[in-house]
Amino acid sequence: MSKGTRLRQQSAREKIAAQRAAARRAEIRRRALITAGSVIAVIAIVVAFVVIKVSTSNSPSSKGSGSGSVTGTALPASVIKDITTVPASTLNAVGTGSVLSYNPSPLTPVSNTPLKVNGKPEMLYIGAEFCPYCAAERWGMAIALSRFGTFSPLHGIHSSSTDTDPNTPTLTFYKSTYTSKYLVFTPVENETVSHALLQTPTSAQQALWNKYNPNAYPFVDIGNKYVIKAPSYDPQALAGLTWAQVAADVHNSPSSAPAQGADGTANLITAAICKMTGGQPGNVCNSAGVVKASGSL
Repeated sequence: MSKGTRLRQQSAREKIAAQRAAARRAEIRRRALITAGSVIAVIAIVVAFVVIKVSTSNSPSSKGSGSGSVTGTALPASVIKDITTVPASTLNAVGTGSVLSYNPSPLTPVSNTPLKVNGKPEMLYIGAEFCPYCAAERWGMAIALSRFGTFSPLHGIHSSSTDTDPNTPTLTFYKSTYTSKYLVFTPVENETVSHALLQTPTSAQQALWNKYNPNAYPFVDIGNKYVIKAPSYDPQALAGLTWAQVAADVHNSPSSAPAQGADGTANLITAAICKMTGGQPGNVCNSAGVVKASGSL
C-alpha cells in the first residue's frame, strides 16, 4: 500500500470519526432539548392547572355551587321538605326547648311605628354568612316562616371555618324568595363567608339596626314589636352534622339538640309573628307549642 493510499484512508477515518463525534454531540443536544422541553411542559401544565384552579374558585359559577359560597349548595327536595314542613306534633313537643336555658330573653319587646310593607307586617333579618350565631338562628327562622308562607329556593352553606363554632351547617337567605299572605320577610345577608360585603341594608334598615343592635349579628326585627339581638341557642347543637341530619332532627326528633334549639326558636318567633298577624292563621297561632312560647315573650 502506497503512502498516498494510507493518507487517504487515514483522512477518511478521521472524517468518519469527526462526523460520528458531531452526530453524538447533536444527539446529546437533542436529548437535552427534549428533556428541557419536557420539564418546561410539565411546569407549564402545573402552572396552568394552578391558574385554572384559582380562577375557578374565584369565578361566579364556583361561588354558586360550593357550600361556603354566597349562594350555597342546592339542597335535596327531601331536606327542604323536612325543614319547611316540621309537624305541629314535633313543635308542640319541643315548646321553647333549650332556648330559655341558653338565652333567658331571646326576644326583646319594643315600641315603635309598626314595620310594614304594602300593608303587610314585615319581619326584617340582617345577618352574615360567616356568622355561626346567624347559622343557628336561620334554622328557627326558616321553620317559623314556613308556617306562614313558602320559600323558594333554600340553599345550604356553612359558617366560617375560622370563627367560633366553625363550619356550622346552615342555610342562606341570599337570593331566596318568600311568599305569604300574612307577612313580608326581608332578609339582608350583609357579608359573605369570607367577610366580603354582600348585601347593603337600606338607610331605613340601617337605622333600625343602629337603634336596636348596632352592627351586631344576628338582628331580627319582627314588625317593630320584638327584636332578636343575640343567638337563641348554642350553635354547638349543630356541630359536625350535615344539612340532612339537622333537617331530619328538627322534623322528627323533638328531644334532639337541633330540635331543642331550632324548633324552640321557631315557636318563639312564630309567637312573635302571631302578634303581628292578629293571631292568624289560627291553627298555627293557637297550637300548644306557640301558646307555650307566647308566655315567654
